[in-house]
Amino acid sequence: MLTIHRVHAVRRAADGAPVPGHAVVVSGDRIEAIGPYEELYERYGERARVREWDGVLTPGRHEPDGTAHLEAAYHPDPREAGDLGTAPLTGDALTALGMTETRWGASARRGVQRLLATGTTSIAGPFTHPAVRTAVARSGLRGGPAPRPLAPGAPADFAVFTEDGRCLVTVLGGRLVHRGR
Repeated sequence: MLTIHRVHAVRRAADGAPVPGHAVVVSGDRIEAIGPYEELYERYGERARVREWDGVLTPGRHEPDGTAHLEAAYHPDPREAGDLGTAPLTGDALTALGMTETRWGASARRGVQRLLATGTTSIAGPFTHPAVRTAVARSGLRGGPAPRPLAPGAPADFAVFTEDGRCLVTVLGGRLVHRGR
């Protein structure tokens, strides 16, 4: 299915200038086209769904220290907030928890969700813990350096940010993996 992501502007590269009035067409897990919304709607509108976002579409954020974020921190379950708080636990607090495989897996999944909620589309490892590797692989986050520029044929990995920097949407491989409020 084709989807047109209509936004205030599209920034093709992380350091590029936003181009007002542009939109992105996604087909499956790839970017089909980028250009002025009116032209894209004329070309694809009859067979595409249109999603409108109140922000700027970009390649997303890169987490350069994914190992520290996911393997050296415990992301508490909301049910543990009364005892552990909501911030990630590291160092002695992490050691004191007595981490099990189940706990590592759940923490890694919550950590990945926190990253997706900030518009992260790529992450650097290496990840040595099996539960963390699994959580990253299942999420669709790309490994390696900064996200690729947006271009036709490239993976449909991007985020939409409001003017104040809040992440509205994170898309990985054409799938909506985070939708802010």
